[in-house]
Amino acid sequence: MSDLNARVHETRGILERIARDFSPAVFASSLAAEDMVLTDLILKAGLPITIFSLETGRLHKETVAMIDKVKAHYGYDIQVMRPQQALVDEYVGKNGLNAFYDSVEMRKGCCYVRKVEPLGRALAGQKAWITGQRRAQSTTRTDLPVQEDDAAHGLAKFNPLAAWSEDDVWEYIRANGVPYNELHDRGYPSIGCEPCTRAIQPGEDVRAGRWWWENADSKECGLHLVDGKLIRIKSVAA
Repeated sequence: MSDLNARVHETRGILERIARDFSPAVFASSLAAEDMVLTDLILKAGLPITIFSLETGRLHKETVAMIDKVKAHYGYDIQVMRPQQALVDEYVGKNGLNAFYDSVEMRKGCCYVRKVEPLGRALAGQKAWITGQRRAQSTTRTDLPVQEDDAAHGLAKFNPLAAWSEDDVWEYIRANGVPYNELHDRGYPSIGCEPCTRAIQPGEDVRAGRWWWENADSKECGLHLVDGKLIRIKSVAA
């Protein structure tokens, strides 16, 4: 069995265990390459795991288009979670549309309104949530476990692709004809909101294009943070 086949077999087993032992469970998809791998594995296996995405209102058109691509390819409607307009209006009215460039605090405030608060609503009533995070993505994720205790939301959190490399992700996508965001072909290995994401240069870290004006150690949007710290409260052996 090749290394990739072994990883796929292991990841399928993790997803099956989540569906069996942690129902109801949801998958938070950013619609990026890693998340399309998980989408493919979940939908082809017919697992009872709901897939949702956070439509922040400031995504690239190519990212939003992935929702229709998933529908066309798999016949599946991704659940779309949007920010509360009143909170967006309050933030913009008080700070300006692009205040996230001014400081880490302003950026995290924008991320909270557009991503973290909608995530909380999406996770309400669930027993587990799944992400497409990988250890190799950034310095903030090098100790990423497959399974965590997310005390902030009171449920289990799984990162089934934690051990996957970027090459693993793309080998799977090409071998299985998985649809993907065309921005990946334009130098965007990591894709967030349009004003906060740029293409990277050769040799740069894969997440160098996210919040490029900040220090690398601060580059998390808050979805995986509690009181400014990464949620690594309790790792659970997979």
